[in-house]
Amino acid sequence: QREFTQKKTFTSWINSILAKHTPPYVVSDLYTDIQQGHLLLDLLEVLSGQHLPREKGFNTFQCRSNIENALTFLKSRSLKLINIHVADIIEGKPSIVLGLIWTIIFHFHIEELARTLACTYSQPSPDRPGAVDSSPKANRSAKKSAKIKERWKMSATKALLLWAKEQCSLHGSVSVTDFKSSWRSGLAFLAIIQTLRPGLVDLEKAKARSNKENLKEAFRIAELELNIPRLLEPEDVDTVNPDEKSIMTYVAQFLQYSKNLPESEEDMQEKVREAMGWLAAQEEKLAKLLVETENETYYQKYKEMMSFMETFNQEKIPFLPVLSSKRGEAELSEGQQQMREEWDKVISQINEWKAKLDQMLPSPLDSIEAWLQEVERLQAEDLPDLQDPFKAMSVFREIIVIFKGLMDCFDSHLDTLQSFKNEDEKNMPLVLPEKLEEMKRRLFSSIRSTNPSTFLEYHYGLCSAIANEVKLKLNIWDVKYGAKESVESLLENW
Repeated sequence: QREFTQKKTFTSWINSILAKHTPPYVVSDLYTDIQQGHLLLDLLEVLSGQHLPREKGFNTFQCRSNIENALTFLKSRSLKLINIHVADIIEGKPSIVLGLIWTIIFHFHIEELARTLACTYSQPSPDRPGAVDSSPKANRSAKKSAKIKERWKMSATKALLLWAKEQCSLHGSVSVTDFKSSWRSGLAFLAIIQTLRPGLVDLEKAKARSNKENLKEAFRIAELELNIPRLLEPEDVDTVNPDEKSIMTYVAQFLQYSKNLPESEEDMQEKVREAMGWLAAQEEKLAKLLVETENETYYQKYKEMMSFMETFNQEKIPFLPVLSSKRGEAELSEGQQQMREEWDKVISQINEWKAKLDQMLPSPLDSIEAWLQEVERLQAEDLPDLQDPFKAMSVFREIIVIFKGLMDCFDSHLDTLQSFKNEDEKNMPLVLPEKLEEMKRRLFSSIRSTNPSTFLEYHYGLCSAIANEVKLKLNIWDVKYGAKESVESLLENW
């Protein structure tokens, strides 16, 4: 399935690039078309803007020569072509062809785009404690600078992910932690579209739709309104383990679109001033609201928060493009930096307010809310990528035990939530009905619906760790150990 998805996605991406070639070229079967070498050379010429040497014929010698020319050019760009040989490409071996195309996509499409974000995500920032040191002292050190450049080469994927997170962070409930399951619901694609072109989508309506409906809508809008080629289909993403490379290839097109958006310096400064004024007003409004509701009931506090957030989310729409602009030191004015700091400050205050309200929920809703947050946190975490099989097995087992322990409480929490009597001794509501409905929705959609796939991912990781350890042992056992019984005894002891 993954090979099929990659072939389809990579073919569509190649066709979108070769549409710029003169004359345009359309790939019908990637494994077959690549064998002559002309496809590779055409693709690399469009991507690099260089004219590459080639043989015009189609006999075996000429095809081999063209493929060799393409690989030589890639190596001249310092690309590592591990286990990619001319003979395998001529035979159209799927794994080799897909590996080669992915190397090209990553270097010319993803890395080149993400490189423009290098300074953005290398600056120290309160929300990025692991950022690269860029102090004047560090900049004076050529050796350290070289290390930073090397680190950047390895983090193009992370930069793209951070960019996607930043676009989605403007829409509070949309979380992106990877290039796999985070995109399954379609909300992340829609959130990025809403940030780049406010008003094209309705995220609140999208939350009530199915994954496939959201994905179909996102791909349709991206193609029609943003002119972004449709590389994926809903069924490619709405699956237990979506293909990471295919999703990265598609998401990078949104970054490309954002880079092409025209914006004059004068217009940008004016928008920054307007955004700063609005943010200051929001901070003042929030501070006043906290004081005014200090002695109110939980019901009234939550009602005021809902009202504030509804207005806040509506008013922020015109400011989304400027709020999501890149934060590279070389590109940001002092005003833009202050604006981003002010935005982070307001969002932090809102999140603190929400967290305090969650802690103030009447019993037993407070414990259910804490349980929900713990399960959601666990689900959002990336699976650990550990090289040590023994350590991996231990970590995966621990995760599974923790998750199973949490899910053992599901039925009791559901019964408690459904039977909760929402009134005090004066027959007044304790909690806003919208909060109860939100908790029920999270219990069902975010917990029960994703539970099987979550367990499947964890068990897949555990089985992979065990398989790796078995392979390691079998590779060691490459000498004769005598009779069958002694080998069985050895295996049993191990």
